[in-house]
Amino acid sequence: MKAAIFDMDGLIIDSEPLWRLAERAAFARVGLELSDDDCRRTTGLRSDEVVGYWFTRHPWSGVSREDLVRDLESRVAHLIATNGRALPGVHRALDLLSGAGVRLGLASSSSHDLIGVVLATLGLDGVFEVACSGADEARGKPDPAVYLTTISRLGIESSDGAAFEDSVAGVQAAHAAGLHVIAVPAVADFDDPGLAVADVKLGSLEDFDLSHLGS
Repeated sequence: MKAAIFDMDGLIIDSEPLWRLAERAAFARVGLELSDDDCRRTTGLRSDEVVGYWFTRHPWSGVSREDLVRDLESRVAHLIATNGRALPGVHRALDLLSGAGVRLGLASSSSHDLIGVVLATLGLDGVFEVACSGADEARGKPDPAVYLTTISRLGIESSDGAAFEDSVAGVQAAHAAGLHVIAVPAVADFDDPGLAVADVKLGSLEDFDLSHLGS
């Protein structure tokens, strides 16, 4: 394998609980009281797609969707900067891969600003050769666009790359891009049938070793 491409939220940073806190607070502004389970429905989607998902189902007035996206991302950025923590095994996995000469890329649904906040918070500035945002694409995950862009910018073939993902949308995007997919889902999602297309499924990045990259 020439390159490993990582998702960000829920994979390298324990940010999903922070996203849920931010979503519940942001959507309360427009009269939506979301539960944690409600928030899990949109895991892996871009911020604008999360806002669009709920606007389609429960239209509101008084606050534009663009303003709500900005509010949501501002809340998430603050929570990450003050409470963000790397998930178990992240630094070890990155060191293992780079030590083996595997190039590193990032393909996140988050905006470039949020990617910057996460990398700075976790001390990962400069670790990823390429960092791509789904915000630059016409469609977010599960569409493979952000992975295809990352593959192109790394200058590799899909067959020479592995993707690390935690969400169903992300796993399906990486699979559609033709990558070898290593799923590292949350405990509650481990048996989700949507993860069946993954080539490998791990309980944690602490369990990763180079053999999981395949031949």
